[in-house]
Amino acid sequence: MAISFELQEEIQALQENDDYDIPNDHNPSEEDAERLLEAAVEAVAEASEAITDPDVFDVYRSLLKHSDAVSGPIMSKLLDSISSGLQAELDATIRDVDRGDQQGYMSHKAPLEHFGFLFLWFVSAVEKVKQPDDEDAQAAPAKGRKGRGGKAGGKASSRGSANKKSEKWTWMDQIPATLALISKVLRLQTQRIWTTTAEREAFLTCMTRPAYHITESEQYMKSEDIKNGVLKIICLAVKHHGHSMAAQVAIMQNLQFYEHLAEPMADCLAVLANEFDHAQLGDELLREIAAKTFNAQDQKGPRVFARFLVRFAELAPRSILKQLSLLQEQLDSESYPIRIALVEIIGHLIRELAEAGDEEEQRQPHKQVIGLYEPLIDRLMDMNSYVRAKALQVLSKLCELKVKFPKQRLQITTAAVSALSDKHSTVRKGAASLLIKLVVTYPYGLVHGGLLEQSVFETEYETIKEELAKVEDQMGKAVERNDEDDADNNDEDEDDAEGSSKKKQRSRSDDDMDIDGEEKGEEDDQGGDTEEDEPSMAVDGEDDEPATPKKSKKRSKLGPRKSQLDVAALSSEQEALAALETNKILQLRLKKYYTEALNFIRQIEGAMEIMGELLGSTHKAEVLEAIDFFGITHEYHFESAKIGIKKMIHLIWAKDNTSTSEEGNEIKGIRSRLLDCYKKIYFDPLPDLSPKEQVNRIAKNMIELTYDATLAELTSLEEMMRIMMDDNQIHPDIQAKLWQVYSTNKQLPKAQRRGAIAILGMLALAKRSVLTDRVETMLKTGLGPFGKVNSSDQYGNAIFLPLDPQADLTLARFTCVALQRLNGSAKKVKGSLLDKTLRLEMENPIFRKLQAMIEMPCRSKDWFGVAEQAINTIYALGEHPDVLCNEIIKQLTQRAFSQDRKPKDTAESQPVEKDPDAMDEDHPGDVTRDFDDITPPEATQGSTQGTQGSVKSQDMGDAFELSQLLFVVGHVAIKQIVFLELVEREWKRQKDEKQTAEKQAAANKSGPQASKDGEELDQVAGNAEDEIGERVAAVRETELLYGEQSLLAIYGPMLVHICGSPHKFKNKTLRAAATLSFSKFLCVSSQFCDTNHRLLFKILETSRDANIRSNIVIALGDVAVSFSSIIDENSNELYKGLSDKDLVVKKNTLMVLTHLILNGMIKVKGQLGEMAKCLEDQDPRIADLAKLFFKELSTKDNAIYNNLPDVISHLSIGDHAVDEEKFQSTLKYIFTFIEKEKQAESIVEKLCQRFRLSEEPRQWRDIAYCLSLLPFKSERSVKKLVEGLQFYRDKLHEKEVFERFQEILAKASIFPAPYLDDFEKILEEHRAQGEEDHALEKRVGKKKAAAARKRGAAPARKTRSKKTAAVPVEDDDQYED
Repeated sequence: MAISFELQEEIQALQENDDYDIPNDHNPSEEDAERLLEAAVEAVAEASEAITDPDVFDVYRSLLKHSDAVSGPIMSKLLDSISSGLQAELDATIRDVDRGDQQGYMSHKAPLEHFGFLFLWFVSAVEKVKQPDDEDAQAAPAKGRKGRGGKAGGKASSRGSANKKSEKWTWMDQIPATLALISKVLRLQTQRIWTTTAEREAFLTCMTRPAYHITESEQYMKSEDIKNGVLKIICLAVKHHGHSMAAQVAIMQNLQFYEHLAEPMADCLAVLANEFDHAQLGDELLREIAAKTFNAQDQKGPRVFARFLVRFAELAPRSILKQLSLLQEQLDSESYPIRIALVEIIGHLIRELAEAGDEEEQRQPHKQVIGLYEPLIDRLMDMNSYVRAKALQVLSKLCELKVKFPKQRLQITTAAVSALSDKHSTVRKGAASLLIKLVVTYPYGLVHGGLLEQSVFETEYETIKEELAKVEDQMGKAVERNDEDDADNNDEDEDDAEGSSKKKQRSRSDDDMDIDGEEKGEEDDQGGDTEEDEPSMAVDGEDDEPATPKKSKKRSKLGPRKSQLDVAALSSEQEALAALETNKILQLRLKKYYTEALNFIRQIEGAMEIMGELLGSTHKAEVLEAIDFFGITHEYHFESAKIGIKKMIHLIWAKDNTSTSEEGNEIKGIRSRLLDCYKKIYFDPLPDLSPKEQVNRIAKNMIELTYDATLAELTSLEEMMRIMMDDNQIHPDIQAKLWQVYSTNKQLPKAQRRGAIAILGMLALAKRSVLTDRVETMLKTGLGPFGKVNSSDQYGNAIFLPLDPQADLTLARFTCVALQRLNGSAKKVKGSLLDKTLRLEMENPIFRKLQAMIEMPCRSKDWFGVAEQAINTIYALGEHPDVLCNEIIKQLTQRAFSQDRKPKDTAESQPVEKDPDAMDEDHPGDVTRDFDDITPPEATQGSTQGTQGSVKSQDMGDAFELSQLLFVVGHVAIKQIVFLELVEREWKRQKDEKQTAEKQAAANKSGPQASKDGEELDQVAGNAEDEIGERVAAVRETELLYGEQSLLAIYGPMLVHICGSPHKFKNKTLRAAATLSFSKFLCVSSQFCDTNHRLLFKILETSRDANIRSNIVIALGDVAVSFSSIIDENSNELYKGLSDKDLVVKKNTLMVLTHLILNGMIKVKGQLGEMAKCLEDQDPRIADLAKLFFKELSTKDNAIYNNLPDVISHLSIGDHAVDEEKFQSTLKYIFTFIEKEKQAESIVEKLCQRFRLSEEPRQWRDIAYCLSLLPFKSERSVKKLVEGLQFYRDKLHEKEVFERFQEILAKASIFPAPYLDDFEKILEEHRAQGEEDHALEKRVGKKKAAAARKRGAAPARKTRSKKTAAVPVEDDDQYED
């Protein structure tokens, strides 16, 4: 105890010197560490003051110094000794302090310092202790920059054989008890024992630094006990021992160097503020953080501080609120994690203020909340998408607050709708999620059952306005009536009173005071508008001041009866006006309520269109949000939600149907989410409905899904119904209800019956049994009186009556589609010869009905759809469909060309010629009645009057009937091709079965002869298959359209003649049908196609009918599939459709070309520029299709790269060139697909060479712009540009060209190429030289022009003088005219 021990010096020596000097150093590797420790422990156990004995103290210090050579059990014993000694010394010190024995407690100063020093050293040394192999994870070394804790890991594993590995000891298990002991020490009144600040801080360092050291290990801080112990030590030191400054420095350092300490440090400050009532440290830290400048390049530091601030705001929002004015400056920080943190902090503060106290206490906080919403909404315009997304997320959470803040919600709604158009998908997703939350938590659910139907709110709003006007009118009349009563009373006073004039004057002065009182009351009132306040204040004025004195005077002179009546009248007036005033206030509140509600509804309605676009997004998350949005808005009866519900049905084809996990939540695939949404809306049962009502409702919903549906929507709905039917989600009772709707004899809307059979046909795709037992019902209903018209008169002649009101040809069409499902819907496997479809004999009643349906006389446009599906059904179900179709064609031919028709029939055809749109409706002229009264118009062939005209008219057939015949002929031709393929497959299947049987027979033989026979059989079978294919191809090529026995061969020349003679056949319907059938004939035979395909291109070029052009474009796609070489030779003609004025023709052309090019059916020969023009089309659908085409084309090997020069030339020069703005936007999109560096290098070289051949400044600018679009990611690209200087140096005087090169240099500046600076100077020099040359050239050109004018001036004057002499004056006048 005689040695001098200065704690502060020892701590400094321990930190600075790696080899701490100990007078009596004991090396455990040379001496028995256990024996050394045993003696020291006994000494300390006898008296804790023994720790000051140099021999004892040096033993402890030696073991800690060489802790890497000490085993765990010895270190455990060492820790127990230090802890027990410190505990005993602490207890003795507390007793002496409590007794006030200064000499006694001052004697404990040295032992406490010795124990504190050992504690400090032990915590840093313990991690060097040898650990058993299985305990390595428990003694995880600390993360950080400081060397003491970082040396542990490697050494611990290298000394595994020295000590008792069976005895396990871990420091982590001892930490909570050690921290608890330090907490007890910190409850000492240290200022009594250590009188100087330096000594006290040295001892506090011994107590607090172990805690800080422990925090450096992420593994330790995961333990709640350890974390709470550390926080308690820091809080006690700050609260009772003046540790604030040191703690502030330590916390800031921890935040800078240890990421895992962000949340624990925030917890520490929250505990200090809430439990220890010491918020000053938190305030100081917030001020320091607010003053920091965070660098945008620093990725780690700002994130840690951001997490710290957010956690602190969660736990102690009031502390943050006090420093918010300083922290808000960080909203302009360069580092976006800090801005994100501020956004979250503002969200926590708004929640804290909004939920604080009762209504009286909330008034002031609510004003603060309104002020906090503004910066939060402003962050939606932040430059960084993560900040915008976080702001949307915070606002979404704030929507759940009980206090709704209607004005701010409207601002948020507006901002969220704008954010739907953000370029980042995360922001769009957040905006959609926020809008959903705004709808679900809207504050307008007090009326109308909680629904938000715009029309209902508008109606109610108008009603309230009218009621409010009535109330205001009543109040105005009441006030006027009250004033009149006052005037009457004044007149009576003047007539009846017999007093002096002074009393009259006094009475008048009272009236004047009345008015003053009223005006004063109006000015003092704060209720709102003047119109509201005047009546109420007028009543108050009359009732309070003037009434009592005035009436007391009347009572004294005129008697009581009159005054009593006046009081009653006035009190009734007062009550009436008060009621009106209350009613008006209520109406005003309602008006404001409905105004805000309508504003919100209209904003959500306005978001529907943008949200519909999100359904087509490539990002799954926002598609799911869009589905949820439409589901929620439909539930709340938003009127435009139905459009989105209908649109999103196409997502049933989404390939992504897997469930993924996001932030711990399971997220369904797009198709699953879509099905869930539709089930919830249309199929889930509603409460309080009987089972029968549930079935009726679901069936009704299913039918309504078909109303006004396009073909694409019906196709998607069909797939949805198939999936649901496969999953057995359509109850048999619902199917029965659909059949009941379809077959009932009651008067139903046509759309209902159509929808029922359409849905049943869709369900049959999954299960054919839905239809098999109801065939008779379909024949009697869809192909019976509900879908057919009476077709003959009493003489058997065909008549054309208007359709029966009950007849519905669309119903017949849907019935035919449903009948097609009877053959089964097994998908064909490529290469398989199996055919699982079922076919019926031709005697089946179905075919007779179908034949009658096709042959029935009808002049409705719907007949063509019915005929198409009827033929499809015949070929889908019939064993020999060609036989029946032969019959049908012959019957239609006979009807179209029959000479037996009465003269009136010729008149019937004339109106068709007169009106090209005869097929669009049932014309009155088509009725057989009154044909005798119709005067036929002039014949189109130039017929004359009299007998010649009548003979000519008899040679003319009915155009509509001919149209029907040609339509059927064309469709039968195309279906016959498909049928031939089925026949081919069936022949091959039979051959395959025969071959299998022969193989089996051959296998029963033995010996090498069997294998030899098997090989021969395989060879024969292969040859047989080739023969079958060749035979079927020959039938298709030569017999269908050219065979002597072929019925279709008759109509080929007829179609060519009709299509090639538009001046003879002017009927619009006939031309459309003939062109369509002609197109189908081209798909049958290559010989026919090769001979006549130019006629189709000619019609495409010359036809004025957009429908015909559109059909031809689609047909050319089919022809290209059949005979690609023929169309490929004439593909230029097909590209002309891209410049068609009609939108549908242009769209169809683009779709057909996309299909043909991407599938390799036609080659791109420089026409890609026409496709590129569509990228900037005014119609967004065409622009989107073009973008999709180029996106898919970019996946083909070098397709865009190879055609890029042609595209640039096509758009820049020549007749096809576009303006510069469109050129730039188009090429900007296309160049995004040039990603390979070698491609970029080659393009640089080609474009530079192109400068040499270009002469127009426009071309220079375009080439320079294309060069500027390249990324220049490698030095080779820049080198190519420099090498091409000779080609463009004389073009640099053009301003835009030079600017583009400056942009390129800015991109290339990332490379430390030494020649870049020289290149920039060379560019500048050539630009200056070019400008001079260009200016000189201009001056020379002007001088040449002036000289030419001078040379030509003299001869011109002489010539004019001669002409003037020869020509009379009047000729000059005529010339002038």
